[in-house]
Amino acid sequence: MDATFTIPKTFLSVIKVREDELDRFLRRTLAVAFYRDGRLSLGKAAEFAGMKSKWEMIMLLDENNIPVDYSAEDAESDVKTLRKHLER
Repeated sequence: MDATFTIPKTFLSVIKVREDELDRFLRRTLAVAFYRDGRLSLGKAAEFAGMKSKWEMIMLLDENNIPVDYSAEDAESDVKTLRKHLER
């Protein structure tokens, strides 16, 4: 799904983002906000942000001082998934 909205050209200079980086910037910014607000899980936020893994998302959240809700059970589940994929 595509979403279109108009922003003033001066917006880019204020936030110091080049036009060709705007999509990536907005996706990551929204993913952080949606995760922080509890609207997206860690995995879905990573997907929304266009990241390759939850670990990249964790790093982005850390850069933005957003605490990560990631339990030992979550880590065990990720290890099991990784092992399953490595067996292929």
